[in-house]
Amino acid sequence: MARRTPARTIAPAGPVVVWQPGLPVHGSASWVVLVTEDGLPDAAKDAGERLGVDLERLLEALTGSGFSPAAGRTATYPLLAGDAAEVMLVGAGESTPRDLRHAGAAIARFGRGRDELTTVVAEGIDDAGLQAFTEGLVLGSFTFHRKTVDPGKPIVERVVITDGTDSTRDEVVERGLVIGRTGCLARELATTPSNEKDPAWLAARATELAKANGLEVTVWDEKQLAADGFGGILAVGQGSIRPPRFIRLDYTPPGANKKTPYVVLVGKGITYDTGGLSLKPRESMVSMKRDMTGGGSVIATMAALRDLGAKVRVTGLICAAENMPSGTAYRPDDIVRHYGGRTTEVKNTDAEGRMVLADGLAYAVDELKPDVLVDIATLTGAIKMALGSMLYGGLFATDDALADNLVEAGFIAGEQLWRMPLPAAYEDYISTPVADAVNSSKGPGSITAALFLKNFSGGLPWAHLDLSSIAESPRDEFEYSLGATGAGARLLTTWLTSEHPTAGI
Repeated sequence: MARRTPARTIAPAGPVVVWQPGLPVHGSASWVVLVTEDGLPDAAKDAGERLGVDLERLLEALTGSGFSPAAGRTATYPLLAGDAAEVMLVGAGESTPRDLRHAGAAIARFGRGRDELTTVVAEGIDDAGLQAFTEGLVLGSFTFHRKTVDPGKPIVERVVITDGTDSTRDEVVERGLVIGRTGCLARELATTPSNEKDPAWLAARATELAKANGLEVTVWDEKQLAADGFGGILAVGQGSIRPPRFIRLDYTPPGANKKTPYVVLVGKGITYDTGGLSLKPRESMVSMKRDMTGGGSVIATMAALRDLGAKVRVTGLICAAENMPSGTAYRPDDIVRHYGGRTTEVKNTDAEGRMVLADGLAYAVDELKPDVLVDIATLTGAIKMALGSMLYGGLFATDDALADNLVEAGFIAGEQLWRMPLPAAYEDYISTPVADAVNSSKGPGSITAALFLKNFSGGLPWAHLDLSSIAESPRDEFEYSLGATGAGARLLTTWLTSEHPTAGI
């Protein structure tokens, strides 16, 4: 798989990661050895001889002082002789993909300020584990700042991975790199502050990425949105002096024909959310630069499809607006007409995500007619109340096979989903005598939001991902850094580049 230089707005690519058959003749100054629950890898003895240290005895000594093989645990030992300056033991737990992803991230943090790391992993690590380990190396390297003073140590430039055998695993490593970078790109888009990032900025970034990654791109400005009847996007964006945009990205695999499955993704792209006239408290507003995580994840996913050889047609739709209070802002009690004609009575201008997604879904149904429709958003605080923080994202779906495929992809990617119900009995919560639905009501908030969107899915196999619960990490931990996680990009990329993403649907 050829590696290309990323466009300038793509997140830093992370370290160069290469697979080395056999132990390298000349290793780096810093060596890393993974330790599993079963102990050191087979190649550790040869590595220890190269380093001039008995790694078994070192492990025993470090275990006595508190080190354990739990995933992500680390211990460093300086070397006073030989070519290497230090050796680091890193816990890999039970060598599951999850544990190995955590180990990779720990190594990336350790590597900051170093030129190169030589990493010894267990012989027999399967492809899923090696891919996850590589993802962790990239994700743990992520950084974002606008500092002019004390910017911190740079990421490690190069990581060499070996299990001491003559095996070649370049394709697996490359897939891990691409998926890791996809997650980093989604994080960068979500973390960019909103004095830089507005709907036009997001459209420009999407356009650059489309050109760099073989995608077709179309952008609607505010005049085209009005002409085509995108009432929800226009309503939410009309309070800001920075007008909304609707972004369409198209990927067609080589050899596609009428039988090629067609998937449409719809992402919420609220580049800043004050709540509008239903103004949020200051504390709730602070992280709202990342309220376009869904749209950013769609952009990042689309940018990875060609490199990973996705076999399905995919269109990504990003509904971008800034939700601001002003004399021109939309109001509670307004009635908004969406793309295609369906109407919504506004009860809360802070329930803006579903307003813009409704237009995107209706456009997909009327104009694109896909086989599968998936929307993704940081939509409700209610899903966080239901599922807690940083464990599961919420999944609503009208098709069991689609739900199963997404859950499996989330498990593989490390962005797990929990399926939520769509009870018809709760439709009453969003009914109103003056429009087809209200955009906010009492009751179970994440479910009523999903039911609102379901009405725009046109009876297609449809899934709604409400990822507010996994969109913000409270600390640097495992593969995440403090702040926006870019939730959904790795999940969607894993799903769409699997062998049969629409199987059973």
